[in-house]
Amino acid sequence: MRKTFLFSAFTIFCTGAYAQEKPVARMLDSVLIRSTIQPHLPEVQSVYIFSGKKTNDIVPDASGANLAGNVSRMIFARIPGINVWDMDGAGTQVNIGTRGTDTHRSIEMNMRQNGYNTNSDMFGYPEDHYTPPMQAISEIQLVRGSAALQFGSQFGGMMNYVMKNGDSSRPFVLESEQTAGSNKFFNSFNAVGGTVGKINYYAYFDQRQGDGWRPGSAFVYQAMYGGVTYRFDRKGSIAFQFSRMNYRQQIAGGLTDAQFKQDPRQATRTRNFFYPEINIPALLFNYELSHNTQLSVTSHYLGGQRNSVQFINTPNIADTINTALGTYNPRQVDRDYYSGFTTEARLLHRYTLGKMIAVITGGIRYFTETTLRKQKGTGTTGNDFDLNLVKPYGIDLRLHTNNYAVFAENLLRVTSRFSITPGIRWELIESSLKGVINNASFPVAYTGKRNFPLLGTGLQYQVSNGTQLYGNISQAYRPYIYASITPADQVGVIDPHLKDSKGYDADLGYRGRVGDWLHFDVNLFYVYYGNRAGQLTLTKPDNSTYLYTTNIGDAVARGVEAYAEVSLAGAGLLTGGRIDLRVFNSFSYTHGRYISGQINNAGHNVSLKGNRTEGTPDYIDRAGLIFQSGSLRSTLQYSYVGKGFSDANNTASNPTGATGIVPAYHLLDWSADWAFLTHYHVSAGVNNLAGTHYFTRRINMYPGPGILPADGRTFYVSLGLKL
Repeated sequence: MRKTFLFSAFTIFCTGAYAQEKPVARMLDSVLIRSTIQPHLPEVQSVYIFSGKKTNDIVPDASGANLAGNVSRMIFARIPGINVWDMDGAGTQVNIGTRGTDTHRSIEMNMRQNGYNTNSDMFGYPEDHYTPPMQAISEIQLVRGSAALQFGSQFGGMMNYVMKNGDSSRPFVLESEQTAGSNKFFNSFNAVGGTVGKINYYAYFDQRQGDGWRPGSAFVYQAMYGGVTYRFDRKGSIAFQFSRMNYRQQIAGGLTDAQFKQDPRQATRTRNFFYPEINIPALLFNYELSHNTQLSVTSHYLGGQRNSVQFINTPNIADTINTALGTYNPRQVDRDYYSGFTTEARLLHRYTLGKMIAVITGGIRYFTETTLRKQKGTGTTGNDFDLNLVKPYGIDLRLHTNNYAVFAENLLRVTSRFSITPGIRWELIESSLKGVINNASFPVAYTGKRNFPLLGTGLQYQVSNGTQLYGNISQAYRPYIYASITPADQVGVIDPHLKDSKGYDADLGYRGRVGDWLHFDVNLFYVYYGNRAGQLTLTKPDNSTYLYTTNIGDAVARGVEAYAEVSLAGAGLLTGGRIDLRVFNSFSYTHGRYISGQINNAGHNVSLKGNRTEGTPDYIDRAGLIFQSGSLRSTLQYSYVGKGFSDANNTASNPTGATGIVPAYHLLDWSADWAFLTHYHVSAGVNNLAGTHYFTRRINMYPGPGILPADGRTFYVSLGLKL
């Protein structure tokens, strides 16, 4: 199989390299027009091919969202099907998933910034601890599951943050925005940028702090970035970028259903803290080798750590003075240290094959990463953020991964309107683990090597100048993660024989623009998720329950994603040119169900067939009304998310709150922005305008276990300048 796959890759590259014997007409990249109406990515951009894929491209500045608070449900409102975990109002994490995938720190998304990964350990622990301030991002690009061929694993797809560049027409520009809000929220964002000769630069520093909506949830967040690009001639450039983010957040703990009903704002923990720190230096090289050939090489290092100190127990057990000790109980200390290096080289070439105009892109990827995992250390009995130990770690592991990949996609224009884009990818993963798990009473060691050949094809038909049909089917996978075999809590048990999840993602849709008044995108999707990993609620002989992580079975998510935005000014219903009223609706229906699988529960085999996949609401609908008059803009957004279940057993309730139904909820958000005196603007808004009490997740790990309430009504006011 591997030889066949490599031969196919070689054939595609050879066809692209040697098919042309005469000068060819160059197919130019599509022009991305900035608009508040949501576009999709062009067929070809830089060294990437997006033809036939389900894509989205949004501009945070045009979203009307609370960018200072990184409010994800507003930022991603125009992307149908984005499921958001509203954990808190700190904005320190972006927790999103699509089509039934897990939202926890975007763990099933291939998260990138300027094209390079920000996931802490792409294969061993792919949680995304890094979150930049949305004020620094020029656009957010999303490619659904078909992204697996060009970008690698994850059923959720690829999301790329494109950072702002310095002003190309001035040597120095200063940007500053100060935001204050509820619960002592304060965010200070400051940036500089410009162009001097052949050098373009951009840098920012952001600090955010607040007490949080619940007691015991104070936070301090810092992020910084610096990027310098040197364009040595019209054909090429080299850039160095450095990103850093760290924050310390107090964790108020999870709640039981009874506690949430009594008071969703209460805290069950005041001594729990979380502190991640991520540093990412990157080097980007781009060069136009010829009129038809572009080369891009990106290398980056990710170094950082994840730290937590917690009294970990279910929320029905209070964190009180232990009478036998005369103090609080000791807290558990968990620490991870990440060190990873990645290089990706991509080549895009335009050519003709007979009368057929074509574009081929392909490349190679090398990734190596080591995670040092130290968990279940016995910490102090204090109240502050203290990672000191009084007893050694119960888990002390060294986790290492090497990954090699080759990939290629070839856009073939069969006619002036119809194109086909076949693609292939081959992944090799080498994993090793060694160390000690004390509660297993013996040293552990593991080495393994796995191959993942992936195939896919995209189709696109230009129906008219502004509209197109598109379709795609691509294989995808999710490797099992090391975190799954070392649970850090007391309510979880792990299957030591977890397998990699494999499957495919398919899309069929119609999208486009009608004049200046309508933009739309409607598509059907189907995701097959084989050997899905998940959690089951099982019963011990003493009738107590626990959560068991294993390969649940095979699951399917199918449904529809639909987006439409109408401009009354564009339709000619409003005249004068300064006033516009726009309405948008972003709707998704996801039918996520297990089609096979069973588990032994208290001596009985229980079938999972027909159960709903965990964390998958059937319906997500976000609608907005946007009024703009000159430099004044106001947005009112409505959000509805249907009910879901937190485990594969579809447990209705649990005394600890860690599993059960996640009820449906409705929300309203309002924001306004006014620019004045050329260089200044003021913004204000109210999130959760109706003060709805709701939650989007139950969990058995950090930062729970239990129900994690989302924020109630909060407000903010910002004052900004750009000189």
